[in-house]
Amino acid sequence: MIKKLSIRNFALIDSLEIDFFSEFSVITGETGAGKSIILGALSLILGQRADSRSVKDENHKAVIEGIFDISAYDIHNFFDKNDLEYDAGNCILRRELQASGKSRAFINDTPVSLVLLKELGEKLIDIHSQYQNLLLGNDRFQLQVVDVWGKNRDLLNRYRHEYVSYKSMQKELERMRAETAANRKEEDYLRFQSEQLEEARLEEGEQEVLEQEQELLEHAGEIKGELYALGQLTSGEEAGILQQLKFALSRLQSLSKLYPDAEELASRIQSAYIDLKDVSAEINDREESVIIDPERLRFVQERLDTIYRLQQKHQVKTVSDLLEIKQSIDDKLQAIDNSDENIIRLEKEIALRLEKLDKIAKELSVKREKAAIEFSTLLVDKASGLGMPNLRFEIELLPHDLLDENGAEQVRFLFSANKNQSLQPVSDVASGGEISRIMLCVKSLIASAVALPTIIFDEVDTGVSGEIADKMAGIMQEMGDYMQVISITHLPQVASKGKHHYRVYKTDDEKGTVTQIVRLNEKERVEEVARMLSGSQLTDEALSNAKVLLGKK
Repeated sequence: MIKKLSIRNFALIDSLEIDFFSEFSVITGETGAGKSIILGALSLILGQRADSRSVKDENHKAVIEGIFDISAYDIHNFFDKNDLEYDAGNCILRRELQASGKSRAFINDTPVSLVLLKELGEKLIDIHSQYQNLLLGNDRFQLQVVDVWGKNRDLLNRYRHEYVSYKSMQKELERMRAETAANRKEEDYLRFQSEQLEEARLEEGEQEVLEQEQELLEHAGEIKGELYALGQLTSGEEAGILQQLKFALSRLQSLSKLYPDAEELASRIQSAYIDLKDVSAEINDREESVIIDPERLRFVQERLDTIYRLQQKHQVKTVSDLLEIKQSIDDKLQAIDNSDENIIRLEKEIALRLEKLDKIAKELSVKREKAAIEFSTLLVDKASGLGMPNLRFEIELLPHDLLDENGAEQVRFLFSANKNQSLQPVSDVASGGEISRIMLCVKSLIASAVALPTIIFDEVDTGVSGEIADKMAGIMQEMGDYMQVISITHLPQVASKGKHHYRVYKTDDEKGTVTQIVRLNEKERVEEVARMLSGSQLTDEALSNAKVLLGKK
């Protein structure tokens, strides 16, 4: 329930605070006093879109804040899911609006999106206006009424869980069939590609090895010639470097007998001779290992041509990519080979799921049929006294050819207000006043069956007689036993039934017109009801009648 509403700098309101209480409250005031302004401000913290023109003073922001007691509602999960602080006794919804059009929303001082604010707001307050009466003709709303009355929430949630799984499996089956059909159209080509890649017998890393070998074979003659020349340069019998070093070593050794310092030079020459001899031997070995092999070169070139051709065809650059493509093609071919078996298996699973779903739907249908009969009887009993003595009302269950997310049927409210009139859909034959009264009865019955959010009736009694208004007020008063009910009304019969009474009025000062609201005490309340009975001129008779309406002596 809403405990307090604070409004600042909004439309004709400078600043006001309203404390609300449980049970049935009424709000009255002259036309144009500002009741719709207060309702508009309240709708902002329920997530409705804002109009920057509603900011009274452009130099300051408009702030609307509501404090709620949410301990009666099972919405703890909403706060956990959205990482919001949960305070059952003081849940604060706030909206700030700038003249520039910028708007901010908060839940317990945490900034939130307008969508999230609206989601929570719908759980806390139901503003019932004449526009909402249109819901009575809505198939989804009608079905929701039956399910609420039949206490079908758990069964319906179980059904919808199964339905989502069933539709998901159907979608997967359609995907498999489409994929199989598409794959079969290109099956021959896929097999040709697979065979072509298989025949290539590709190996990871072979391309790099072959390219190096090709480079060697293409220049084998040149390499061999160079190595031979180097071999002759180092180890030639007449002018080779080794022969020259050997000669130099011999002379240094002879010189060392006369010049001892030559020994160190001879040692270094000998070391160079040994190293160069090893290099010369390796040069000769390398020269012999290089083979001019035109046949091998032709094979390597053909192998590389095969790899390059496949890479160009499949628009890739490496053998690894080709191997991945081969695996992908083989997977598709395997899927084609196994597709019929997989499709049959899934079809069987879907049939079993549908059987289970159908069983739950039938159980739901039985409960709905029972609830429809009970609800229709009670609604006729409650609504007949609201100026519709010949009222007939039935809830018709219309089976679907196929199951949908709500079950095996749709619901239709049938209505007749006259003796010889056949039952017709309520939206087709009921007048606005009749729909308004039926909707009041619907919500009254639902309120006794399930915890509803606070309901605010916005002039739901418009256009009805005093006697009917009194009975409608009685219904709202009964609803107040289960929940918080607030009625904005112009009728004294309704105003007198409220446990708490608020009056909206306008005052003028040097700055302009300002809307105010006040909770009336006993004396003020008698005067307000008397004013509603007789107009601005209070008479003794009006005051006496007001006391009677209020049950006072």
